Amino acid sequence: MVPDSEKRRSDALRRANKRPKGTIAFFGRWVRITILSLALFVVIRGFGLEAFKIASGSMEHTLFEGDFLLVNKLVYGAGIPGLRAKMPAMRSPRRGDVIVFVYPIDPTRNYVKRIAGEPGDTVEMRDGQLFRNGHRVVEGYVQHAPAGPDVGDTDFHWQTAYLVGRSPLAEYHPSRDNWGPLVIPRGNYFVLGDNRDNSSDSRYWGFVPDSLVRGEPMMVYYSYAPDSASRLDWLTHVRWKRFGEIVH
Repeated sequence: MVPDSEKRRSDALRRANKRPKGTIAFFGRWVRITILSLALFVVIRGFGLEAFKIASGSMEHTLFEGDFLLVNKLVYGAGIPGLRAKMPAMRSPRRGDVIVFVYPIDPTRNYVKRIAGEPGDTVEMRDGQLFRNGHRVVEGYVQHAPAGPDVGDTDFHWQTAYLVGRSPLAEYHPSRDNWGPLVIPRGNYFVLGDNRDNSSDSRYWGFVPDSLVRGEPMMVYYSYAPDSASRLDWLTHVRWKRFGEIVH
């Protein structure tokens, strides 16, 4: 018979020897879960969803400055990190889609606009009204708030290379509300802001190559009204009603 004192001492030693193993096993599981969670986050961000903040009012009243969006990168084929290639797309961008893309003039910036024309389309504007392939386009999402007179700009000179049906070119004097008709080359899109009279878009700097399209905004997950006088505007000027709003 083993004395009770010896049995208790033996049980205590056995329990003490088990504790480190249990702690190590728990820590090991926690590390594995953390690594898998981070890997999943990187994969989702790289190939699936990404957050995007609206930094201007060029898409009002569809999207507002201070809106935070979830962008679906899979729909047009997510870019493969480190490679100049994309995954297979679910579908191609089409007229009327709101897209997020790399700004062609400055690759460090992302823009969001609406597609007004696909490759092969002929687009023009007459007195602020968009025409596509000779037909007037009904744009219920457009807001007009003229920012000064409709005057020409040197930025419009790029259009002459794609101009059709006008001769001589010396008589072509494009402006914000009157330009074209322009033929959109293959692999490119013509984009416009919904806040039509206050938007830097394809009218000024040209087409958006398909390779620069990053994704399609899905919904607004957070929104606030920016206020330069308040450091806490992101807390005190929250637009609660915009939470969860689907982007159309």
